[in-house]
Amino acid sequence: MQKFMIHIKTEQEIEKMKEGGKILAEILKKLSDAVKPGITTSELDKLARELISSCGAEPSCLGYNGYPAALCTSVNDEIAHAIPSDRILKEGDLLKLDIGVLHKGFHTDSATTILVGGKEDKEKIKLLNVTKEALNIGISKSKAGNTLGDIGSAIQKYVEDNGFNVVRNLVGHGIGRKFHEPPQVSNYGKAGEGEELKAGWVIAIEPMVVTGDWRIKDGKDGFGFITKDGGLSAHFEHTVAIIDNGPVVLTK
Repeated sequence: MQKFMIHIKTEQEIEKMKEGGKILAEILKKLSDAVKPGITTSELDKLARELISSCGAEPSCLGYNGYPAALCTSVNDEIAHAIPSDRILKEGDLLKLDIGVLHKGFHTDSATTILVGGKEDKEKIKLLNVTKEALNIGISKSKAGNTLGDIGSAIQKYVEDNGFNVVRNLVGHGIGRKFHEPPQVSNYGKAGEGEELKAGWVIAIEPMVVTGDWRIKDGKDGFGFITKDGGLSAHFEHTVAIIDNGPVVLTK
């Protein structure tokens, strides 16, 4: 028996989410452009709040389960949900920016990872490229008639074939009038298993990939998560609508 309700969005609701997703994509691009050695993560959060307000939207993260910022800024071994602070970014840091906005009653969610300063580092660049492609692969499997396991297994196989691991304790999710809705969208699993995808679903797909062991632990700030073994992590995310003729990325 199905234990949760997955909300099917209408074409009009998906269109509203597409508007919000475009706003979010523009905000995330401006935040990414502002990243440089010497800036603090709290300065990036301040900019995020200003950008969201100037668009007439609201921050999805601020106040969500008590989270005190509009932007999640996770660095190096921090995987996700770390709180912005006076931490100064350095050349070579791996910075994950994760942000959501509420527009016309609907949330969208997106994340990117940036190599601060662009310093050449083969392992870090490979980690970024693999994680970004893993997201693309997950999106390509997001078709009506496929299953949640098809998404997770394809992401997992690609990541592991490239020598990395996917975090298993943190997952993607449905999204809409609530920031987090059913179903959970894991980045691992078995093809053919799990709930069958339906047209009208909107999900946030967000592979989190690490250089070492996939196990995690709580960060010191009470919100963030870090790798248990100190390995590096990367995170990319898009909000994706599943329609009759395939997936549509809303946050671009």
